[in-house]
Amino acid sequence: MNSPHYILLPVSPAFIVTSLICAFFLNFLPWGGAIGIPDFVALVVVFWSIHQPRKIGIGLAFLMGLLMDVHSAIHLGENALVYTVLSYLAIAIHRRVLWFNPLGQSVHVFPLFLFAQTMQIVVRLFVSPEAEFPGWLYFSESLVTALLWPVVTWLLLAPQRRAIDKDDTRPI
Repeated sequence: MNSPHYILLPVSPAFIVTSLICAFFLNFLPWGGAIGIPDFVALVVVFWSIHQPRKIGIGLAFLMGLLMDVHSAIHLGENALVYTVLSYLAIAIHRRVLWFNPLGQSVHVFPLFLFAQTMQIVVRLFVSPEAEFPGWLYFSESLVTALLWPVVTWLLLAPQRRAIDKDDTRPI
């Protein structure tokens, strides 16, 4: 049985901002340095860059990156650079990605998240020569983030979905 095709309502800019704030606070949670915890801000920035490229763009991604840099107390501009490049790449592929279902979309965004983590490691190793490579398990964050993509898609598109049942009093 095929999944129903929804006609989506326009997204509220307030909802986009609220989702970014929620993702920002999810990144604040004390995960204890656990391996595989996704970067929720990167996930939401990529999601909105794909689904609403005209409402969220590189500038907002840069701002969110600066906020994450201040929170993380790491090199100022590291997350800003990564989120900016992520947003640019997501906007570049958004038309292709939207042709797929959320599971297929997760396959397309996985390389973006993997590239973002690689950029973070390269920047850290370049800026701080005393820094060590964290190991290959560090990249499991990208896999977990890609696996969360269908759940995030369902959550963030839920307020925009119209009812499926036909009603003669509604124009669409």
